[in-house]
Amino acid sequence: MIACYHKEVFFYDPVFLSLEGAKVGAMWEMLLTSAKDLEVSYDRVEGADGYGSCEWTATYTFSPTGRKVNNKVRAHFFISDGKISEHHDDFSLWKWSSQALGMKGLLLGWTSTLHQRVHQQARRSLEKFIAAHKS
Repeated sequence: MIACYHKEVFFYDPVFLSLEGAKVGAMWEMLLTSAKDLEVSYDRVEGADGYGSCEWTATYTFSPTGRKVNNKVRAHFFISDGKISEHHDDFSLWKWSSQALGMKGLLLGWTSTLHQRVHQQARRSLEKFIAAHKS
């Protein structure tokens, strides 16, 4: 993924919210290097006039809880200079949290309080990863 991105890429998803530039690559590196049983599939790839989209599914074990997640994502891209300059992933944070967090996610996954905690934890993990991997 990192090789596909423009150096000034903008990324958005329901977990990390907005990321830019090198943080996008760091996010992918963190997610992919920490995944123990990640399987990714994609379908419905479309593209024209600098825009693209696809549907992709990530199946993995969420390490903090040991629960299996099957996350279905709709991705939208804007391409410039032959690289992805904008990447927006859309998925249900409630469905994700129901799988990743179990009963807590099922009951509270629709609330702004749980969404905020998920965002904060994801950002903390990313900042910790970046700090640990600075050259």
